[in-house]
Amino acid sequence: MQVDYSQFLNMIPEVTLMAVLVIVFMADLFTAAKPGEQQPRQWFNPLVSVLLLGHLLINIMPTADATAFGGMYITGAGIGVIKSILAFGTLIVVIMAREWLNRPDTTFKEGEFYVLVIATLLGMNMMVSANHFLLFFIGLELASVPMACLVAFDKYRHHSAEAGAKFILTATFSSGVMLYGISFLYAATGTFYFDDMAHHLTGSWISIIGLVFFFSGLGFKISLVPFHFWTADSYQGAPTVVTGYLSVVSKGAAAFALCSILMRVFADMVEHWQYMLMVVIVLSITIANLFAIHQKDLKRFMAFSSISQAGYIMLAVVGNSTMGVTALSYYVLIYVVANLAVFGIIAAVEEHNGGVVSMDAYDGFYKTNPRLSFIMTIALFSLGGIPPFAGMFSKFFAFMAAVQGADISSTIGATIYAVVFIALINTVVSLYYYLLIVKAMYIKHNDNPLPTFRSHVNTKLALAVCTLGIVVFGVCSYVYNWIYAAMV
Repeated sequence: MQVDYSQFLNMIPEVTLMAVLVIVFMADLFTAAKPGEQQPRQWFNPLVSVLLLGHLLINIMPTADATAFGGMYITGAGIGVIKSILAFGTLIVVIMAREWLNRPDTTFKEGEFYVLVIATLLGMNMMVSANHFLLFFIGLELASVPMACLVAFDKYRHHSAEAGAKFILTATFSSGVMLYGISFLYAATGTFYFDDMAHHLTGSWISIIGLVFFFSGLGFKISLVPFHFWTADSYQGAPTVVTGYLSVVSKGAAAFALCSILMRVFADMVEHWQYMLMVVIVLSITIANLFAIHQKDLKRFMAFSSISQAGYIMLAVVGNSTMGVTALSYYVLIYVVANLAVFGIIAAVEEHNGGVVSMDAYDGFYKTNPRLSFIMTIALFSLGGIPPFAGMFSKFFAFMAAVQGADISSTIGATIYAVVFIALINTVVSLYYYLLIVKAMYIKHNDNPLPTFRSHVNTKLALAVCTLGIVVFGVCSYVYNWIYAAMV
């Protein structure tokens, strides 16, 4: 059988990522320290960062629509934007990870960390470009299995091994549920291709069962309520840098995939999944906000924050429009810079203060570390949707996308408006618990505040990029227009 290798030219993001993966693997293989040596390779992190930056710059420009491998793989300008957002978030995580990876107990595993991160990004790219459920599932597992290794990376510290075990068990269960749903969809249509399946789904009982099980399986990946129970424990036990990666890049890729499949495969069953999605959104935003208020561990706090943010991300999908896809992509981009800024500061504090992650430890933080306190504040304000930071604009576009075209006189339209109103009310609740951290840093008194410390230059660079994004992405309309132009 003849193989047309020119098809790989339509897969430039995956080809460049594969090249980066091979280079990093070979560099680690031939420069690994000898037994008993634990001297950090100071050049390794810059090398990986430059390679990922090159990958991002090569693929950030819009590309023409194309397919590969019998239509199983598709790409286009919109998909290219999504992959660029995921690569951007991964680049920030890699830069931020250098201080943690320089620790004596992790420096010998530095190469494994980079290989696992790049492998997960490769799997996410395959998920986003899939036009066939087989390729989608392969991409999903390629992203999930290395992620479990990352969660358990610090297996001898804290609760990393336990977090990894819970993650892999949940991932296995959710994949099984998803496959069960896909089998029902195949039984109803006789095909795994997204476009062909869309032509045969008519809203029959077997199609609805397939939709429910598929949605449930992917709901675990996004941490939507009631599929969220693993999230807090895994976020708390995983290394903080990995938690940041899990909360933004992994969640963003799963949200993109779910949005694409709902709008393409289940286009004729829109009312079925709209009602189901709205129930999950309301539960996710409300329950996560209520649980976040009572958290004392900052990583568990951010876990419930991410569950709530997942609800806002999926709110953009309810409108079933191009504006919704644009709003979702823009929301994920803003979420990347804001959430990684918070996790970058948590990681820096943890590294310099013996693993401190409790919220009480941040009492009086402003007195000893005013710059980090300021960055933490604007990042939390952005997550809460306070103007003029970018998070306010991302929430605004998500709300607008949800109600676009909704007729309030119809049942579905009135329900959408009600869900948006509930989301607005929950925004006020989220402001309250985000301000609890700001109150701790600036107002609460502490006789023994965290000492002044100097962050690693990589941490400073990552936080600078995140801060710039929080401030600029909201007021610079070019960013939103760039995403919208690619999606239409």
